[in-house]
Amino acid sequence: MGEWSIEPATVESLPDILEIEEACFSAPWTRKMLQAELSGNPFAHFLLAKQLPQGESGSVSLVGYLCFWVVFEEVRLMNLAVVESMRHKGIARALVMQALETGLAQGAVKALLEVRASNQAAHGLYRSLGFCNVTTRPNYYTNPIEDALLMELNPIVPKTGRFTHEFGRGGEGIRSLQ
Repeated sequence: MGEWSIEPATVESLPDILEIEEACFSAPWTRKMLQAELSGNPFAHFLLAKQLPQGESGSVSLVGYLCFWVVFEEVRLMNLAVVESMRHKGIARALVMQALETGLAQGAVKALLEVRASNQAAHGLYRSLGFCNVTTRPNYYTNPIEDALLMELNPIVPKTGRFTHEFGRGGEGIRSLQ
């Protein structure tokens, strides 16, 4: 299975992020959009999930990422993707929990996100972290056209009373948000 780690993204990570973006989404963000988030948006944060090498000859590879904003008292989860071969290993959960912890450290008290109405795996992950359905946004997504479910965690308090995780361990993951 291998171990993995979570770390902040850099502009040098853009080609790998773009590759995952294009593999996971039917309407992917463009290079220009991703670059603007990485280097031009003062509210944006990017986290990377990297698979660590197994043995001396292996190399580190990017297996997922999360783009999120911390704006005043709010964490907004923007884009989350995990490569198909690495799903259901706890990577998406770890990325979201790290984003929530970062938001808390910066004074955020709630978190919001939109997710495709058909993405049941993502709904399950977010509900397991305490997110609740707020409303539906009709025809929010394109390619194909689909409603978005707006979900909120308010306040940012995990069900267990605190966020705990060990990066690199197994657990529940999700399919990419689409």
